[in-house]
Amino acid sequence: MTTTTTERPVVLPEPTRDLAQGLRNIADYGLTIVPDVLTGDVLKASRDVLYRAAASDRARGREQKFSLDYGHDDSNQRVWNVLSRDPLFEDMAFHPIAIEYVRAVLGWPALLGNLSANVTGPGGGEMILHADQIFVPEPWSTEPQGINVAWCLDEFTEANGGTRFVPGSHKLNRAPLPEEAEVETAAIVAPAGSIAIFESRVWHKTGHNRTPDQTRAGVFAWYTKPIYRQQENWALSLRPEMRQFASDEALTLLGFKTEGLGLVNGKSPA
Repeated sequence: MTTTTTERPVVLPEPTRDLAQGLRNIADYGLTIVPDVLTGDVLKASRDVLYRAAASDRARGREQKFSLDYGHDDSNQRVWNVLSRDPLFEDMAFHPIAIEYVRAVLGWPALLGNLSANVTGPGGGEMILHADQIFVPEPWSTEPQGINVAWCLDEFTEANGGTRFVPGSHKLNRAPLPEEAEVETAAIVAPAGSIAIFESRVWHKTGHNRTPDQTRAGVFAWYTKPIYRQQENWALSLRPEMRQFASDEALTLLGFKTEGLGLVNGKSPA
């Protein structure tokens, strides 16, 4: 059964800060890793605010587990709409490196569809193998319709269930079949503060956290071409000051400033 278009062993690209090399990695593997984007006090503060948000949800009875038959258990917590939780999450969603890749891979304008977090505890189970653009009818275009920018707030390792990929699978232009669920994958291995950028056709899944004591947290920013409806209804869920003080670029990504679609009386509403 053929599941990739290359004879390369199942390995992931080396981390790089070079945009051109990163784009080649995405074209070849379906993903790239950028190291040391968050460092020092900023990394610590970003991690702290995420874990506080997760603890707040639990304390108030708002904790949400994974669903959609993705095979998760009670060790995995989803934290939705982190964009409204703290300005540090705004810095992630609209970070210059992330937006460079959005512009290069998807073009402009683009939309921020969602910004949520996954917190996986010891023993956390695997997600089923999938691709993110399942909302697009097959056969898929040879261009991705979205990209994910995953912020590693803890170290991602093989042992603690770092996201696993089938490199090159994006070239098949389809989702994995049920009988391909156990195809060989490779895990992201990246220090805390790295980001993993992967296009919407590449097959991937959350790994199994086999450690006895490690928690792994990541923030996932999902961007699409502007023709797709956003997963999060920003008009209802954002703090009011977000719209008041957002840049033109951020307003475009949130869907408040638009071109061609979503007009009000023939003009962009912002």
